Amino acid sequence: MEPGAYIAAVAVHAAAYPMDRPYSYIVPPALYRRQLEGCRAVVPFGRGNRGRAGLILSVSPAGTEDIKGLKSILSVADDVPVLNEEQMLLMNWLRENTFCSYYDAIRTLLPSALQLQVQEHYELTEGGNTEALGAEAQALLDFLRHARSRREFDALLDAQVTPEKAKACRELLEAGVIARTADVRERVKAKTVRMVRLAADAEELTHSLTVKQQQAVNALQEFGTLAEKELCYICGVSANVISNLAKRGIIARYDEETAPEEILPQEAPPPLVLSEEQQAVFDRVAPYIERREAKCFLLRGVTGSGKTSVFEALIERTLALGRSVLLLLPEIGLTPQTVRRFRTKFGSRVAVVHSGLSLRERKSSYERARDGSADLIIGTRSAVFSPVQNLGLVIMDEEGERSYKSDAAPRYDTIQVARQRCKYHGAVLLPASATPTLESFYYARKGVYELLEMKHRYSSFPLPEVETVDMTIERLQGNESEFSRSLHEALQTNLSRGEQSILLLNRRGYHTIISCCTCNQPVYCANCSVPMTFHKPDGNLHCHYCGSVRKLPEQCPSCGGEHLRRMGFGTQRLEDELAVRFPDARILRMDADTTGSRHAYEQGFEAFRKGEYDIMLGTQMIGKGLDFPNVTLVGVMSVDRALFAGDYRSYERTFALITQVVGRGGRGSKPGRAILQTFLPEHYVLRLAAAQDYEGFAREEFSIRKALLFPPFCDICVIGFSAETLPEVQKGAACFVECMKEQLALQTEKLPLRVLGPVPFTYNKIGGKYRYRVIIKCKNTQEFRSFLRDTMRSASGCRELAKVHFYADMNGSIGV
Repeated sequence: MEPGAYIAAVAVHAAAYPMDRPYSYIVPPALYRRQLEGCRAVVPFGRGNRGRAGLILSVSPAGTEDIKGLKSILSVADDVPVLNEEQMLLMNWLRENTFCSYYDAIRTLLPSALQLQVQEHYELTEGGNTEALGAEAQALLDFLRHARSRREFDALLDAQVTPEKAKACRELLEAGVIARTADVRERVKAKTVRMVRLAADAEELTHSLTVKQQQAVNALQEFGTLAEKELCYICGVSANVISNLAKRGIIARYDEETAPEEILPQEAPPPLVLSEEQQAVFDRVAPYIERREAKCFLLRGVTGSGKTSVFEALIERTLALGRSVLLLLPEIGLTPQTVRRFRTKFGSRVAVVHSGLSLRERKSSYERARDGSADLIIGTRSAVFSPVQNLGLVIMDEEGERSYKSDAAPRYDTIQVARQRCKYHGAVLLPASATPTLESFYYARKGVYELLEMKHRYSSFPLPEVETVDMTIERLQGNESEFSRSLHEALQTNLSRGEQSILLLNRRGYHTIISCCTCNQPVYCANCSVPMTFHKPDGNLHCHYCGSVRKLPEQCPSCGGEHLRRMGFGTQRLEDELAVRFPDARILRMDADTTGSRHAYEQGFEAFRKGEYDIMLGTQMIGKGLDFPNVTLVGVMSVDRALFAGDYRSYERTFALITQVVGRGGRGSKPGRAILQTFLPEHYVLRLAAAQDYEGFAREEFSIRKALLFPPFCDICVIGFSAETLPEVQKGAACFVECMKEQLALQTEKLPLRVLGPVPFTYNKIGGKYRYRVIIKCKNTQEFRSFLRDTMRSASGCRELAKVHFYADMNGSIGV
């Protein structure tokens, strides 16, 4: 069969959800080759046939009848597929399980730097029928034939803004007189260096050279190939000399990709000595890696039990077997210290992946993972998609963190993606935490995962002693400050001993609310239904949701009242009060306002580790995974508000945050102490967190969730809606519910569903968009997903939803 008789199924970029499906295109003979599947292409799409990026999903032979009416692919961007077999499977899995489009999944699998930019061009053809052209089309053709460059040619056609000229352009295309082509380029090119070498026929052209030109030719004859800058330096000549040689055809210039800088160990790592509990975990996991047997474990170890040492031993064993490892972390802030530890031992085999890297750095890490030069990938959530070969082990540190769940399309859960990858490669999945998610703990109890436990700290140091302080009693005794007397005295004692302290306050800013004394209304963000926070450094009000900034008003925006009171206590105010109470203390604040620069995490934590600061205060970023041996005091300023965040996971997250931050103390040779300040000292969550009793907390939560039917005893799918106006989003959400009812009536088998809503989100306006939600309690089965996809496609055609954006999120947050 001739190469031209092939049809490609192409997923097209930016296709609306109801239109998101493979589209058939003819593969022109000039573009046909083996292994087109997984290559990126440019295809004409829509009524205007504008060029769009797409991904070729499959190629199949076609008969003459099959290709009638089909458009042809304009160009193929890749010589080899950018997505391999496993990535294609992951793309389809993401689309099936997260209700995203093909290109949402592709965008997640490929780093941003590898995504294409399409630029369309036109060119005259050698054939075509000019006899039937109208006057406007003939005049336009005459202009095009006299265009002096492709840029001028394209400009003439792109200027077709009048209906008459647009019609003339279409006539030329349909007559085959001109053709549309497309160039594609990646957003970031590989980092290259300009190289030079002698041309093949250089000897015939080397007459009449200047002295400097001859020096350059002599150097190339001796060394063969040199970097252009290196050649200029060796010969003592300028770049103009090299340019003139290139113009005469004596030398050839070309760009060569630079290899990433090799990072070698700076010092020999200390010998790894495992405790009895650590060795038992290693001995249980390692045989599965060696046998290439897919297996899911859950490692629950108390804070300070030495989970990282177990990771290190398992990673060393996996790499020795010639297999690759993914080490996933919940926060960018944890990455520097982890990378430093593993690069010390494994050197340039380590690659890093997280959103704080530049586009070029992310592309470099992706390519090093793909070509095998890096076989230990350390990173945050997106690192789970790194294209490593022969995967042997996936570790999820601090598995209980919600940052492992994506809140943008595709809305995937990292642990579910990791399970798919481990199944494909015959690899081991090892999520680990002192406070794993209740879902994972439930699956471990049911035997889906195998539970491994480390109940003691390494070297048998005890967990910090926790003191709970009732702030109501502090108020009754005349203490109106945010510091209990116990915490103040403990900080003073630590400073006198030269020991370090950590204070957790999970609220940024200086004053968290500016409220009117007349109407008691806070100053809200103009774009969100959220009170704005006062920031002292610039004296302005900031919205922590949409990022808008406004000056502090002199009058209440709601009633015009002239008296505004400043309320609430954020990390900036805590920093000021610490400076007043302890003027000699060196204080480090770590929150989103102080860690905006690229290396702020690493620089701040490293300075604290070196003892350059006495007290570190911050938000939840300081509460997990960090190891500072000289920290002997942890103070939790207030977490009461987190208990009532409007999500069924609020208790779980509060328990985990307290447990994790308390565990930062006493990790060296000195005992640790923690002080928990609260107005709810008898609340069972705070009481169990203070006792570090995870199993007791799990029992309480399981009984509540089973009675109220929440995960893990069901799945929850949230359908979110947003629109410019409140009536639009209300009507759209109501219309969606009606579409659900219609689709349910078409089901041959009854689906177990409980539908709540539509109701507003806790903050019903964010970023200028009003938001509603429908909460569906269900079982995440193929039947339910098919039903929901059919509902979403049906709803997309409703007039009430024309201006409403909606999405589905399986087992995501139902709060805020």
